[in-house]
Amino acid sequence: MARVTVEDCVVRVPNRFELVMLAAQRARDIQAGSPLSIERDNDKNPVVALREIADDTIDRGQLMEALVVGQQKHVEMDEPEEDQPEFDALEGELMAQAAAQGGMLQEPMADVGAGAADDAQPEADSTEEV
Repeated sequence: MARVTVEDCVVRVPNRFELVMLAAQRARDIQAGSPLSIERDNDKNPVVALREIADDTIDRGQLMEALVVGQQKHVEMDEPEEDQPEFDALEGELMAQAAAQGGMLQEPMADVGAGAADDAQPEADSTEEV
C-alpha cells in the first residue's frame, strides 16, 4: 500500500474496521472479474480497492450489500406455499379408495396425528387392591 494510506480512505469510511471489510470485499470482486473504476497502475487488488474507496468511484452501499450477502452462512429462500386444493383432492381420493375397499377411514389424514398422542398413553388398570 505504498500509494494509498488509510488516512485517504478514512475520510470516506470513518470506521477503520468497516473500511477493511469493504476493501477486502472489493478486492475479492476485482479478483472475480469485476471491472475497475480507476487505472490499475501495476497495483495489486487490495491497493486498487483502497484507491477506489479513497477516490469514491464505487458505490459503497452496493459493496456493503455484497459484503453482507457474502458473509451469510444461511440464506433464506422463499419456498412456494403448499398447494392446499391439490392436497384436499388427494385426501378425498384416498378416502374414496378406502371406502371402496371396505375399510372405513373415519377421520381425515390431517387429524390422524392428533389422535395418535391419546392412544400412546396406557390406560389405568381397572382392578382395585383390597
